[in-house]
Amino acid sequence: MTVQIENRDNGIRIVRLTGAAASKSFSRESLPIIAQAIDDGLSDQSVRAMIITGDGKFFSAGADIHAFQEAIDANDAPQLIRDLTNILHPLLIRIRQSSTIVVGAINGAAAGGGLGLALACDVRIGSPKAKLAASYASIGLSPDGGTTWLLPRLVGEHVSRRFFFENQIWSAEDALGAGALDEVVEAGQLMNRSIEVATNWSQWGNHFREATKHLLHVQTLNDFETHLKHEQTLIEAAGTTPEFKEGVSTFLGK
Repeated sequence: MTVQIENRDNGIRIVRLTGAAASKSFSRESLPIIAQAIDDGLSDQSVRAMIITGDGKFFSAGADIHAFQEAIDANDAPQLIRDLTNILHPLLIRIRQSSTIVVGAINGAAAGGGLGLALACDVRIGSPKAKLAASYASIGLSPDGGTTWLLPRLVGEHVSRRFFFENQIWSAEDALGAGALDEVVEAGQLMNRSIEVATNWSQWGNHFREATKHLLHVQTLNDFETHLKHEQTLIEAAGTTPEFKEGVSTFLGK
């Protein structure tokens, strides 16, 4: 099996990419399975948070380069790229827009589209063996996987330019210093810490999680006045939720 699913207490689900799903994530064989596993968690109302992680040396190492060569030989490369991005891009949008908290437990290399998957998570916790690389330049492709949109939001445009144009490979320490990783913990503590963060971040009501993720997602797209109106619409909607009534009652009862 290329993807392993494990359900934990408090609505936490672990999605572990193993074998080819980790080392050659972006193939016609592996990517649909990965996307389906993540989508199942995002659409399951009992799942409040999802942890995505890999296996061994790889979190998600990007494309199957041998498949690229076969596609070039068959004059099928544009179609292969289109097929893969047609799966990856909607998945990244669903991760960003879902009320589910998504934690990236970066155990090893996140490269190419795998970097995009890591960056799309709400929070990234790495082991000392984590590595982040775009790697598109090495094979003559322009960046994809949302990396040129997601990375500048975390580390700034100037640092991102150097990362892409110098084809840099960041160690866990490099990524932490730049802001692409939120924490680095010992390898043996990676899952425990990821579960701890997932439990903490997902404790709040569904509306709060979804609205907060959405507002943070769109804040650079709107001017301040528009954003304030957007906040007003969502907080008014929050005033009708059971979580709001319960929260006020609990606060007053303290």
